[in-house]
Formats: sequence, structure tokens, C-alpha cells
Amino acid sequence: MSRSFSIFVLALTGTFFAAFFVWPIWQILQGAVFDADGSFTLAYIVEVFANPIYLEGLRNAFMMGVFSTLLSFLIAMPLAYLADRFAFPGKALLTALILIPIILPPFVGAMGIKQMLGQYGAVNAVLTHIGILANGDTIDWLGRGRFWGVVIMNALHLYPIFFLNLVAALANVDPAMEEAAENLGCTGIRRFRKVTYPLIRPGIFAGGTIVFIWSFTELGVPLIFDYTRVTAVQIFTGIRDIGANPFPYALVIVILAFTLVFYVLGKGFLGRAHHAMMARATVARSPRKLSGPAAWACSGLFVGVTFIAVLPHLGVLFISFSHDWYQSVLPRSWTLENYEMALSHPLTVSSIGNSLKYASLSAVVDIILGVSIAYVVVRTRLPARHVLDSLAMLPLAVPGIVIAFGYLAMSREGKFFSFLNPLEDPTVLLVIAYAVRRLPFMVRAAAAGFQQTSEEYEEAARNLGCPPLKSVFKITLPLISANIMAGTLLCFSFAMLEVSDSLILAQQQVYYPITKAIYELFQLMGDGRFVASALGVWAMLFLAVTIVGANMLLGKRFGTIFRF
Repeated sequence: MSRSFSIFVLALTGTFFAAFFVWPIWQILQGAVFDADGSFTLAYIVEVFANPIYLEGLRNAFMMGVFSTLLSFLIAMPLAYLADRFAFPGKALLTALILIPIILPPFVGAMGIKQMLGQYGAVNAVLTHIGILANGDTIDWLGRGRFWGVVIMNALHLYPIFFLNLVAALANVDPAMEEAAENLGCTGIRRFRKVTYPLIRPGIFAGGTIVFIWSFTELGVPLIFDYTRVTAVQIFTGIRDIGANPFPYALVIVILAFTLVFYVLGKGFLGRAHHAMMARATVARSPRKLSGPAAWACSGLFVGVTFIAVLPHLGVLFISFSHDWYQSVLPRSWTLENYEMALSHPLTVSSIGNSLKYASLSAVVDIILGVSIAYVVVRTRLPARHVLDSLAMLPLAVPGIVIAFGYLAMSREGKFFSFLNPLEDPTVLLVIAYAVRRLPFMVRAAAAGFQQTSEEYEEAARNLGCPPLKSVFKITLPLISANIMAGTLLCFSFAMLEVSDSLILAQQQVYYPITKAIYELFQLMGDGRFVASALGVWAMLFLAVTIVGANMLLGKRFGTIFRF
């Protein structure tokens, strides 16, 4: 394709990110470091670290990110090692099922956990039934451990990202290096620590960075758990007086700085490959076939982890089928009315239509930008192509709550983008926010297709007189259609259940997307939580179908979607 097209893509992408990525962050920075008179000041940021409430929120958010990342790693590492090194009964199915939690939003699963661990929930009912608790006595599990509840929900949702990156990293470890270490007497855990671990550190960084950022800025689960002493929730509640209160701006800048510092430190300690090794293993590793108790123990571990991970969502499923669930192990009565209401309630009907519209439009934006960026990065020798690739990956490193808050800041009355004010109509900003957040998925999916499709096909077409642009549309794009479809499914499905952007930007009921409708329904008395759960189940089923479809289309390349 012509150099002029590559330059056009670079200019278009640069303009898009300047307007809807850099500019919103700049508007937040202005609100944080300039006072009402326009004078530069660091007083607001300093106050964030001096105010005990803000400081507690930051500490809780940071520890939430750290422990969620650590727990995700502890879950994923043994699973990834077993999946890479051994063959056991049902391995293909079990390694596919292990990815299920990533398609189940923790925001929805938190409703199930709250029902089961509440004072009059299923766990206390079990303890009363077996005689550990006396009738009338209760334990407020979440009241005592909301922090750990959020951490566990984050880890059970995000460990598949770690798993995908670790499996890919282990597959690239050259067996010859481990065999050499074993011949020198370095075996077992010592060999893993001295040889394998240093070689897979880039994979740990890739997974750990995404898990930390998502956990550090998680908004939905703390809201459901009423865990307000965390920075993301403090920012969310501060939106009400965004025009007069500078501290939400300062909080957003502080968490952005935290994520960037973590990224840089992680890149320095884990992201760099300090050990010489071929890009891929020189000899393919053959998994060792297990038999007897060891084989079934491996299968049992995968089944057990998957069951625990989906348990919160089973709670949502039970709520969705119930009329009432109070002080009993299981719901006392069952019904399908909640599902009918979830598809007929005025709030849910409009929200489903809104989400379909927002997600579809954002997916179109991602297809146009993502495929163009991937082509320039893979197929051209443009000097700035690596900058373009890094630019497209930036949304993975910047929390969604930062982008959403930035859009609010830049569209306030009197600002250049005030015509996009979400208080009047958030459609444009929601579409752009969804597109920016999911663009990396499309770029990685399309890039994988371009890398596996020989450029000789395009060259042959051009030799026969086919113009460069036409050869791409007629030859290359049909060949990578599966990759584009997989990326589109991921962008569309994750946009359908985006939490931070939806909760912050959608302020009027007529524009609520699905996640905002679920949150609002959950707050209602009466049947609200039952209808919210039914809508959540519909959403989970939809997302499950799309993710399974994307996994089938991409196969083993599915893990590259979640990689820096």
C-alpha cells in the first residue's frame, strides 16, 4: 500500500488520540493544578495525601490492586504450568473452561456474592442449618471483609488474563535450556526459579500490568459491596459537583500517576528479557502424559478453580429465578417472571437498545482504526510505525475511569467540546469511550492475521495490475476475516458490558446502557435486585457466546489479545 496511506493512518490516529485521549487527560490535569483564578497550584494534589479519607481511599485502592494481582498470579501460575507441561484427561475442554470467568463481569457476580454472604444470606443459613450458628444469630461477612471480597472478585475475574500470558510465555521457553540446567543438577523448584521464571518474566509483566490496572481502578464491585473508602468510588461520588470541586480532578491525576509508575517499574523489573533465548523454542515441547491419581488431580484442580470462579455468578443465576431468597440455603420459590420483566421493564428495554447502538458504532470505529493501524505496523516500514503501535496500546495502561472522567471534564459548559456534553446526550462520548478502550483488542487481532498472511499474495496481485489499496481489500482482508471477526466480537461484547464509562457518562435514564440499568435496578427496593440479576444473566449469556466465538476463530492466538 502507498506510503501516503500509511502517513494518513498515522495522522488520523494521532488526531483521534490527541482529541479523545490526550486532551481529556490534559483537562483533568488543568482541573487538578489550576485554581479558580487560573493560577498554578499543587495544593489540591497535596491535600489528597494530607486528607485522611482520600489517603485511605488511595491506600485501599493500591492494596486492592496489589493483592488482586498477587492472588490472580497464584491461581494462574500452577494452571498454566500444568497446561503447558502435562497431558491429562479432558485437558482441551478444561483449559477452555478455565477462561469462563473473563466473560462473566465481576460487577454482576458481586450481586451473587452479596446475596450469599449477607447477614441473612445462604452461607449463614447453611451454618444455622448444621448447628454452628443459633437461630437468629448472623455473621456479617461482607461488613467485616468488604476489602477482601473485592480482591477475591477481581482475582476470580482476571486470573484468565494471567493464564493466557503465562501459557504463551511458557510455550516460548526453549526446552534445551531447561534440559541443560537439569543435566547440571538444577532440578525441581530450583530449576523453575533459576531458569524458567527469568525467561517468563515478560509474560508475568504483560498479565500483571493489566490485572493491576483493572483492579486498582475497579468501580463496579466496590459500588455493589458498598465499599466507599476506595478512590474509584470517591471519584464517582465527586462527579455531582465536578464544576466546583477540584479534588476529583486531583484524585484522577494521582491514580493515573500510580498506574504509570507501576507500569514503568514493572517494565524495568519484569518486562525486559535479560536472558538470551531464541524468539521461539528451537524444539517443540511434548507434554508429558500423566496417568492414575496424578492425572485426575490435575483435572480436578482445573475443575475446582473453574467452579469457585463461577460460584458468584451461580448466585446471580439463583437470584434471577427466585421470588424471595431470605434466610435460606436456596431460594424458597422459583419463577421465570424476572426474565420476562428484564425484557419488558421500561428501564431494561431502552438500555438493551442503547447498549446495542453504542457497542455497534464503537465496533465500527475500532474496525476502521484497528485494521488500518495493524496494517501499517505489520506491513510497512514507516519509521513511526512502532510509535503508532504503542499509541494504540495506551488505553490498556490508562484506567477507564480516567478516560470517562476526562470526557466529563472536557465537555463541561464553556469548554471546546461542550457540544458533546453527556448531561444532554452521552451517545457520542460513550461510543468514543468504548472505541478507545477496546481498540487494542482489534489492533492485536488484526495484526495477528497480517503476520500469518504472506505479503506475496498482495505483491502478486499488484504485479497483475491490481492497485495497492484494492489488492488489500480483495486479497488480504478476506484472508484475515476470521481475525477481524474475532476482534469485532471482543470489542462489541466488552463494550456491551463496560462499567466505568457507562456509570459515569450516562446520567439520564433514557440513555442508560445495560450496566447502568443493572446498577440502578439493584438499588431499587422490592423486585429490583431480581430483575437486575435476570438482566445480568442475559448479559452473561450474550457475552459468553461472543467470547467463545472469538476463541474459536482465533484459537491459540486468543491470548495475544490481552498482551501489551
